[in-house]
Amino acid sequence: MSKLHIKKNDTVMVLAGEDKGKTGKVLKVLVEKQRAIVEGINIVNKSTKPSAKNPQGGFEKVEAPIHISNLSLIDPKSGKATRVAIKHEGKNVVRVAKKSGEEIK
Repeated sequence: MSKLHIKKNDTVMVLAGEDKGKTGKVLKVLVEKQRAIVEGINIVNKSTKPSAKNPQGGFEKVEAPIHISNLSLIDPKSGKATRVAIKHEGKNVVRVAKKSGEEIK
């Protein structure tokens, strides 16, 4: 299992699929499946059974996971999609944007 270049709360751009070109914040990363759930991206209708909370039941719109390979990190300096480099500074590991050389927090 390789390390992923995307973490929770990162801002990412979608590179492929129905939502290509859109940006959003990563809500959750599913490491085992190499997928991420991004706010406002890959919206699907999920059917729900009637319950005490929702007696009517019906459909609700939910973000579905999208594969990590279809996402690219946003460069903090330029605001465009960039690749990520990993730098080791002593015992600290830092992610750096390839386009600007800016550190990604």
